[in-house]
Amino acid sequence: MFDPTVFDNLKIAFENELYDLDNLNQYILVSDRKDTVELSVMGREFKLKFHLVKQPNISAEVRLHASLNNLAAEILEQEGANPGCSLSIYFYLTIMDEQTACSQIEKILREIWDPAVTLRQTLSYTYGTQTAGWSNVVELNFIRQINEEQMGDISELVQYMLESLEKLDANTINL
Repeated sequence: MFDPTVFDNLKIAFENELYDLDNLNQYILVSDRKDTVELSVMGREFKLKFHLVKQPNISAEVRLHASLNNLAAEILEQEGANPGCSLSIYFYLTIMDEQTACSQIEKILREIWDPAVTLRQTLSYTYGTQTAGWSNVVELNFIRQINEEQMGDISELVQYMLESLEKLDANTINL
């Protein structure tokens, strides 16, 4: 009989929360989903990307990652092991003035998220295109791993993601 891993249980909890907001509430639109096994390192990764229905220009993505060590510790029931997953949240948007926008984005997200969460913004553009502005990928990484003990926090985490999207949307004129 299949016994789901911590990774599987957390992935399903995120899917349930986000697909309810998509299908039942029609508040978000899921635009991409990937569930991969990386054979070179025997790790697993789950990504689910979405945006607010009213604002398709800014999207968010939740990523779970379980390494071979985490999966093996759980499946082999290694004594003293505390298997879990790495969690990252991403926001994707286009900005015009990188200096002003990046500081505004950091301020907005710092008001919502725990200060212990690391925040990184990566800017890029495609040379030779007519598109104005910079592509900004904002990455939030959680210092500690999560496991099934944080299952009850997923709804709150999704609410923080939605609040982040709404506040970034409300400030896009200034970005």
